[in-house]
Amino acid sequence: MSSRTGQVLGLGIAATGLAHFAAPAAFEPVTKMAFAADVRKWTYRNGATELAIGLAIAATPTRKAGVAGLAVYAGWLARKVLARR
Repeated sequence: MSSRTGQVLGLGIAATGLAHFAAPAAFEPVTKMAFAADVRKWTYRNGATELAIGLAIAATPTRKAGVAGLAVYAGWLARKVLARR
């Protein structure tokens, strides 16, 4: 991944994380799919996680860790959604 691609991808993920705080109601239907209880709390937690992962991907020294974190986070979320079906 080029440096520019990493920056754009990372900042996009970080912006999505920040949006969880600016407009949490927009994320609650999706969050409810994985977390039926305490939806607002999980909306904020997921936003914080996405912000951290995005910033890690955007910075070259932490990009590999950020990509690994994204893979783990995506797998964990998918598992939570599938478990509720």
